[in-house]
Amino acid sequence: MPTTDHSTFLHQAQRLKILCAGIASLILMVGIARFAYTPMLPLMQHQAGLGIAQGGWLAAFNYVGYFCGALIAANIVDLVKKDRLYRLGLVVALITTVGLGLTQNFWAWSVLRFFAGLSSAAGLLLGSGLVMHWLLRHQLRSELGIHFIGMGAGIFLTALFVHLAAGQISWQQHWFWLTAIGLLLAFPAWFWLPRPNTSGYNVSGDKMIDHPPSAQFIQTFMLAYFCAGVGYAVVITFIVAHVNQIAGQQDYGAITFMIIGLAAAPACIIWDLIARQLGNLNALLLAFILQLAGMLIPILSPGLIWTFIGAALFGGTFIGLVSLVLTMAGRYFPNRPAKMMGKMTLSYGVAQIAAPAAAGVLAQWSGSYTLSIIIACGTMFVGCCLIYRLRTLE
Repeated sequence: MPTTDHSTFLHQAQRLKILCAGIASLILMVGIARFAYTPMLPLMQHQAGLGIAQGGWLAAFNYVGYFCGALIAANIVDLVKKDRLYRLGLVVALITTVGLGLTQNFWAWSVLRFFAGLSSAAGLLLGSGLVMHWLLRHQLRSELGIHFIGMGAGIFLTALFVHLAAGQISWQQHWFWLTAIGLLLAFPAWFWLPRPNTSGYNVSGDKMIDHPPSAQFIQTFMLAYFCAGVGYAVVITFIVAHVNQIAGQQDYGAITFMIIGLAAAPACIIWDLIARQLGNLNALLLAFILQLAGMLIPILSPGLIWTFIGAALFGGTFIGLVSLVLTMAGRYFPNRPAKMMGKMTLSYGVAQIAAPAAAGVLAQWSGSYTLSIIIACGTMFVGCCLIYRLRTLE
């Protein structure tokens, strides 16, 4: 093999390893540490005595941790520190997952969910930022969103596992097996992502320069992302329990969540292609509108087929929405992608703290999750209007 061909092969292999490291880290720190709780919620309510309102509070504690992680990510500039915290997040994700199966104390669960949220922020913001920095440094802008596949894959795989294992093992053993799966993912997530280069130059020797948008643009963007956070947090936390409450659909909650994950898995690539054709903001507006439709359909037409259609729309858009926003942050700030990613996630995180707790209390009062989802849909509509406004500010 000629030297140039060999060099190209090694570069392609390294690029593949970087992307796989990002995907593995997101499956572990987001899919397992964060999202496994949703399909596990009905099981913990049935077997471990977890109350409806308590389920909402545990979700809120998780989002508080995620919010704190986003705050840290938004204020750390040093790439070496980001790398250390990313690797610490891998360890924390494993500890918090196994810990959920070792206790039935609500306050212990709360602490574990808080730290699981921290680890999720380390994966989604710091880990993704490190992957993006490597790709941008190697002039691979077109591949910025590929590793976000890990979010959808993580949702699908955890939901599939919980569905297949239901009735076969206890709720505690679910968490132990999820930890074992996470341990396998931790190896590529740790060893395949190299330590960051801090030179500030790409491989061609050109300086990587940030191109920030206006302050008004960012403020409006953050408010729109807050609205998306409300819609996302309510549905992703309670969709399994909501579907299981509907007459004739008691056994289809986990399947609905699987459909969300299955639709989410290729969403990052699909929305990246859409963004190339329509532009980032037009693609983002379309994602907002379709996510709202996915949230409304199961409420307006609660039949099983419509529930699955709504789940597919929701799964195919909320991950795409997140990947579009975070990829835009990488394009605006190639030197410090995690900085804007952290700021955007702070607004998303505030919504995720308040919305599940309020939705859980409201569901306990009303006897169902329908009213909570309707309110979330209204908030999502406001977000659509704000994204439309962004198109005039760009």
